[in-house]
Amino acid sequence: MTDDIDWRPYDLTDGHTVLGDVRVSSTIETPLSTDRHLLVSLPPSYTDSDRSYPVVYMHDGQNLFDEATSNSGEWCVDETMARLSDEGREAIVVGIPHGGDARGDEYTPYPHEEYGGGDADQYLQFLFETVKPLVDETFQTHPGREATGLVGSSLGGVVSLYGFFEYGAKVGFAGVMSPAFWWPGEPMFEYVADQSRTDGRLYVDVGGQESPDNPELNEAYVRDAERMAEQLREQGFTDDRLRFVVDDDARHHESEWAERFPDTMRFLLG
Repeated sequence: MTDDIDWRPYDLTDGHTVLGDVRVSSTIETPLSTDRHLLVSLPPSYTDSDRSYPVVYMHDGQNLFDEATSNSGEWCVDETMARLSDEGREAIVVGIPHGGDARGDEYTPYPHEEYGGGDADQYLQFLFETVKPLVDETFQTHPGREATGLVGSSLGGVVSLYGFFEYGAKVGFAGVMSPAFWWPGEPMFEYVADQSRTDGRLYVDVGGQESPDNPELNEAYVRDAERMAEQLREQGFTDDRLRFVVDDDARHHESEWAERFPDTMRFLLG
């Protein structure tokens, strides 16, 4: 598999905002709506080290590192990981771009009656049967469950939590930021309630102003996140394994996730 995929350094010409060593794969065939390339951000110590690094798989890959490719702003993941390296926390971050109009399908395990969706199993199969083996073959990774995580926001938060449970043998932590639980609705809560897993680490957060122009939707974001956090506590996730944060003034936007991302990774990486 590795021999079929080429890697190049990220284009750092004018207009791009990438910091550090970010690699871009050639196009990878997928069973999804579109083929994809991967973005891999390597830790500052990577080239001078023979150690194995934790790996964080993040959704919406085009929004993570580069303002120029983002939909409405970047997460500044590369800058954050460089700062965390100074604290002794390092990880390889793999960005998987979303499928454009198919994003809602790929990131939801259950469909919405109006918006559709429900193809998360297919997306996660691609992630764990194609992407993860490729990354583990190519880079200095720690491939074990305890060193493998998922992080995303909105529907990316939904698929991160779903993947944490569905691939419990491969995923040790998940960041569930501003989760849009209103899309999969009650089946998502029923699914999580049926899970027995209480190990690993979960970070869940929500903003108090996720959708200020739509009070009903705004209320749903906060209510559902609080409900899920309480459900996880009742299932046995203790404070050292679950962190729940409500940022009262935060909107549903990349700039807000960028602001919370450092503490998210501090908790998840330990």
